[in-house]
Amino acid sequence: MDESFAADLRGFGPLGIGAFLLITFSGNIPVSSVLIPLGAVLVLFWVHLSRTRWPEIGYVRPASWLGTLAAGIVFGIVFKFLMKAIVMPLLGAAPINPAYHYLAGNRAMLPVAVWTMMAAGFGEETVFRGYMFERFGKLFGSGLWARTLIVFLTSVWFGFAHYTGQGLSGTEQAVIVGLVFGTIFSLTGRIFLLMVAHAVFDLTALAIIYWNLESKVAHLIFQ
Repeated sequence: MDESFAADLRGFGPLGIGAFLLITFSGNIPVSSVLIPLGAVLVLFWVHLSRTRWPEIGYVRPASWLGTLAAGIVFGIVFKFLMKAIVMPLLGAAPINPAYHYLAGNRAMLPVAVWTMMAAGFGEETVFRGYMFERFGKLFGSGLWARTLIVFLTSVWFGFAHYTGQGLSGTEQAVIVGLVFGTIFSLTGRIFLLMVAHAVFDLTALAIIYWNLESKVAHLIFQ
């Protein structure tokens, strides 16, 4: 691959901006009811074609895959329960999520829903944390205020990406998740724990909905 082409992809000229728009607006697309994380797949192609180092998007080999998996599972479950039982009730969110309530007891949709949650963990973290942090980092720098701005921008973007499908409460939750995950990524530069935690966060939400436990969890603290 020609080095000038790779440099243009890494830069912020027409090619680099075009790649950014294509990746960030591709998102996740449904194909025959199966979610395909197209944006994340394009990020992987961009990394290869632009000759960007994998650690620059957070793809750093963990010291322990098992430890990362375990930590991500625990974090994802605990974080979801904290959001559902404390944070979202304080924000006035309804106990039942109308966007996904159709999944309650819906065994036929369960395999597709499980895949969707797992694909979202890989896809959204790769785009919103890995890729966007690399791009904005090149624009704004790596200082404290620059990293703070990047966490804020990506979190708001992540939140509004959920508005169409999940409404205001879904947007609020996504912004908070973005702030937490973005802060962790900004501090560690590592993405695999966040991928696991994101997928488990969503799978925990799915389990709560599937077993029709939303109201019970939402009223654990606040009756």
